[in-house]
Amino acid sequence: MGEDTVGEGTVERTDGRDPEAVSRFVEHFAAQLVEAGMPRMPSRVFAALLASDTGALTSADLGEQLRISPAAVSGAVRYLSQVHMVSREREPGSRRERYRVHSDQWYEALTNREAIIKRWEDALREGVSSLGAHTPAGARLSETLAFFEFIEKDVAGMMERWRTYREERFGR
Repeated sequence: MGEDTVGEGTVERTDGRDPEAVSRFVEHFAAQLVEAGMPRMPSRVFAALLASDTGALTSADLGEQLRISPAAVSGAVRYLSQVHMVSREREPGSRRERYRVHSDQWYEALTNREAIIKRWEDALREGVSSLGAHTPAGARLSETLAFFEFIEKDVAGMMERWRTYREERFGR
């Protein structure tokens, strides 16, 4: 039977997994996220949640597992919430919050990026208009705008294909 790891408020079943192997995965995956541009602490917290069987841990659980301060957990969770990669929920019968990663976190994060891309497109259009489309700067902005418009169309189609694929493969 699996070993119980008890943090403040959450029991995490390891079911025979080597805690060191889990820790190695968390740090390795977090390093990959950092390489891609995500801040270090949010990367570590996200990887820990992803590696958790329940997909949800309290601040105390995260602090204990990652050996980080409550303030570091709080800052990381705030960042991850803003980019829609985790959600906060109350533990039943408690005032304590736990943080959850969902199976659609990549979809949500990418969808959020789509809104950001639209704002960038609006700003670029204004820049082209202000600087003049035929100036070197205006031409550069026009090309950047065209890139984001191209990506936006592709992302929308890709997300639709993902929903179909996910339904077929995972029944969700």
